[in-house]
This record gives sequence, structure tokens and C-alpha cells, in this order.
Amino acid sequence: MKQPLIVLTGPTAVGKTKASISLAKEIGGEIISADSMQVYKYMDIGSAKIRPWEMEDIPHYLVDVLRPEEEFHVVRFQQMAKEAMRQIYAKGHIPILAGGTGFYIQAVLYDIDFTENGTETEYREKLEEYMRMYGAGKLHDKLRAVDEKAAAEIHPNNVKRIIRALEYHHLTGECISAHNEMQRAKESPYEFRYFVLNDERSRLYKRIDDRVDQMMADGLLQEVKELKERGYTRELTSMQGLGYKEMLAYLEGETTLEEAVYRIKRDTRHFAKRQITWFKREKDVIWIDKSKFGYDETAVLEAMKERIPFI
Repeated sequence: MKQPLIVLTGPTAVGKTKASISLAKEIGGEIISADSMQVYKYMDIGSAKIRPWEMEDIPHYLVDVLRPEEEFHVVRFQQMAKEAMRQIYAKGHIPILAGGTGFYIQAVLYDIDFTENGTETEYREKLEEYMRMYGAGKLHDKLRAVDEKAAAEIHPNNVKRIIRALEYHHLTGECISAHNEMQRAKESPYEFRYFVLNDERSRLYKRIDDRVDQMMADGLLQEVKELKERGYTRELTSMQGLGYKEMLAYLEGETTLEEAVYRIKRDTRHFAKRQITWFKREKDVIWIDKSKFGYDETAVLEAMKERIPFI
């Protein structure tokens, strides 16, 4: 028999954290964060990290466990998530993969094999040097020239994934988009339910704007100042996160504070739109539109429970 797994995802600021805790309480679940930023220590406000007192005694994994200079990518996430799942199953509980990083969720859900994507340090270093000289946009153009589909799927600022895709093509002569499609076609090794929490676009964008204002009120600027004082620079992947790179730009005199806040709101809205596009491409997804339940959290919870046959 396949082991059970719940995925609870959706665009940023839609309310995944609260919904995941309510669901975990109801079904004997424990939560694994599928978020590329909440894994880092010292990065609490800008990542909208769940704080210990908000967890309501539900165990959370992959939150606040790495230092900002440590490498965190899809392969490491997959390894850490699998170990967390092993611990959860050992307790007789159900893992709930909760967060908005679609590629990370996909890697676990379909047990995507990354082992054949070897590395060639010299070529990677050449690509990194090219990026430093000409910028992420030109690097993205390189990818578009060899793998148009991957270029359409990978955001021009996602340097790590662009490099990985170029590296894969260099090593194998094949397109990483074709490889990923083949991996996605695999049957999941889990008995899963994949929920996407969503809301009307205008309400979602308002929540994003309000959340950014709240982050500023809570001390996002001070958080980034302290990270800068610790020696964390914009070269680190962690410091490229939304909210962090914009505050760094302000601290380094490249923009006004007003402009930095405007960019965080704008880019977070764009990010939410890309997340929704990603989830629309995924198979076996159950969409939970909050507006259809009159924003009644109990009704949303019951709708999810009704669709989970293994509880």
C-alpha cells in the first residue's frame, strides 16, 4: 500500500499557514514547509515565517533550520523532506507538505530523480562568471537558445535553475524540459491529495499589499540591516528573496525606501500570478476557492476532509 501524503499549496498570502494547521489538527498531521525562504534562520519577517507560538503544538519541519549562507535547492529540499516524512510515518501520522514552491512539491510528490543531472564545475563556473559580467537576462537568453520550453517555465531572475538547465543540456545534449516532463509523467509513490487554496485575484493582491505594509511595521528594514551587519550579501541565494533584495538596494543607496516597498508589492503580486500558472499546469490538483465557501474557514476545512479518503 502507498503511504498517505497531503499537499496544501497556493499563491503567497492566500492563507496556507492557518489552513494547514487546522487540517493537521483534524487528521493527525504534521507539517513540512515547502518554502524556499522559511528554512533560513534570522529571516523571519520577510519570509512570513511561522513563529513557534503560532504552530499550536503541531510539529513543523524545514523551518528555521539553515543559516543564510548554506545552500538550499530542490535536491536538498527533497532529501530533507523525505527524512521528515520518514519521521512522521514512524509516529503513525500523516505528512502535510505546505508551502508555495511548486517545483519543490513536484520533486517530492513524484520522487523526481535528480541523480543523472551530474555537475561539471568548470562549466558551472563559466556560467556564473557570464552571469556576473552580463546579468541574469543574458544568461536566460542563453537558455532560450537551447531550450525554449525551459526558458518559458523558469523566471529570468532564477539564476540557480537557469544554470542547472544549461548544465543539463551541456552534459547530456538534451533539454531539461523534456527530462522534467518525463519525470512528471511518473506515477506518484504516494496516496496523495493535492489541494490548491486560491482566492479572487483582487482580494489576493490586497492581502499581499497589506502583508508587505505589516512586514515594514514589524521591522523588515531592521531585519535586513542586521543580516547585512552579519556579513550576508546579495550574492547569497537567501538574500535574493523577495523583500530582502529590495531592502538591501535601499540600504546601499540604490533606491528610495518608498520605491523599495513599491517593488516588493509589485514583484510579490507577479510571483503570486506565476504560482497560480504553475499549479494550473499540475495534474490531479483539487482547487479550493475560498470565495466559493464564503470565506468560512470551517467550510474550507470540511471540503478538504471530504476529499481525503485515507483518514
